[in-house]
Amino acid sequence: MVFVRTTPPRPVEVTAVFPELAPLARPAIRLHPRPGSPSVGDSSVGGPLLWPAGEPWPHCEDSHLHGDSGFRESPAEVRLGRHSRAQRYEDPYGPSFTPEEEAALRQKAERLAERLDAGPPWPAECPVPLLPVAQLYLRDVPLLRPPGEADLLQVLWCPYDHEPDWKPATAVFWRSAASVVDVLATPPEPYEANYSGYVPEPCLLAPEAITEYPNSFDLSPESRQVVGDWSRWQAAGADVDSSYAEYPVEFYDGNLADAPGWKVGGWPPWGRTDPYRRYCTVCDAQMVPLLTIASFEWDSSTHGWVPYEDRAAYSAGRPAGLSPAQPTRVEVGSTDNMQLYVCPASPEHPHTDLIQ
Repeated sequence: MVFVRTTPPRPVEVTAVFPELAPLARPAIRLHPRPGSPSVGDSSVGGPLLWPAGEPWPHCEDSHLHGDSGFRESPAEVRLGRHSRAQRYEDPYGPSFTPEEEAALRQKAERLAERLDAGPPWPAECPVPLLPVAQLYLRDVPLLRPPGEADLLQVLWCPYDHEPDWKPATAVFWRSAASVVDVLATPPEPYEANYSGYVPEPCLLAPEAITEYPNSFDLSPESRQVVGDWSRWQAAGADVDSSYAEYPVEFYDGNLADAPGWKVGGWPPWGRTDPYRRYCTVCDAQMVPLLTIASFEWDSSTHGWVPYEDRAAYSAGRPAGLSPAQPTRVEVGSTDNMQLYVCPASPEHPHTDLIQ
């Protein structure tokens, strides 16, 4: 990894105030994606995959017109637009596009004219190539539990909403990096995306191991009552602003429980719904969190998790779409999280996902 991100210590030691929560601690790895130029040999979000040249690229065979948003841009066009907006923000009096971008725009216009002449290959009439979402090497994210000799996790999705939950359809692949001799040089890309938030911006990662505790929704009624008892916080000498006296659970959830942002393992980020247990369709085992795909790395209620190295950028107040809180430009649900779950008995059993 070429850079580091460091989560500040939690403002309160959870087990000092609530020793009964100690058995609920779980390891997690915050991925800290930041825009960059990853290679197939890097762990990344939205970067190129170490994909065997002889293995067919995965496609979605579903019909997609039921989720048609009217959005009409290819992944390349989405990324070009983002770059142009960022450039105008950094230098509002400079040229809107570099010579390279102007050439790309000319090519875009030519491609659009060719598409109009040929007629669009509507997604309902052809399989849609999946987009890379994440590639994680075991060496960088040791919390992964791959099957057999595998040491690489690859996650892709179809950039269209799918019924019944109106979210991208995900695919998970485990493989041994050493077994990939010839790499697929030019993977196919979708003709268009249903929404720009389904096109991840290429990001390098700075994995960081942390310890998490369950969101209050995941606590037993007895533990939830204890966490909500302000006198318990006072008796332990916890340095918490008195404005939380009526709602100490909010402080716990925002500052002490599960970390926001992209991560592997840990506890689920409940909130949109109550905890919804997932069970393996093969063996009925209760599934465990694998990967959290986050719309934001933090928000106003979780800003205490902002890494030291991002504090200056966070304070600068960059506009939406350019904020360090959204490096991947991914948006799922209503700026929510997508949680991928796997079977603890066998990662090769079908995974499942859930928007939270």
